Amino acid sequence: APQVSFTLELEFSCSVLLDRAEVTLRATSDSTEATPGDNVVELSVPVRYEANVFLSSATSLPRYELHPLGTAGPGPEFSTTLKVQNLGCYPLQNLTLRVALPALGHRGATILSVTE
Repeated sequence: APQVSFTLELEFSCSVLLDRAEVTLRATSDSTEATPGDNVVELSVPVRYEANVFLSSATSLPRYELHPLGTAGPGPEFSTTLKVQNLGCYPLQNLTLRVALPALGHRGATILSVTE
């Protein structure tokens, strides 16, 4: 039996969020078919929206120099600001931001103390 493949692209509105997309596909022919009942298929597919998240950071110091152990006191205080922006038109839920800070160096030496 001959087969046809195609790609179906759907565009969704930002103002109406759907959980599912209902699609009906129907094949027609000018010839007489013995089994016309299999010419229609109804599909129900879940819709998942792609997040468009932008993460940026800014710090008060362009670089931070670490001295050998015991040769210098505490370094200058610096602050870092992290900004999470939703650039898309779909709302985001349950968004979690995890930040790892390198607080310990060689042999457990403290290289960073979080003050706030």
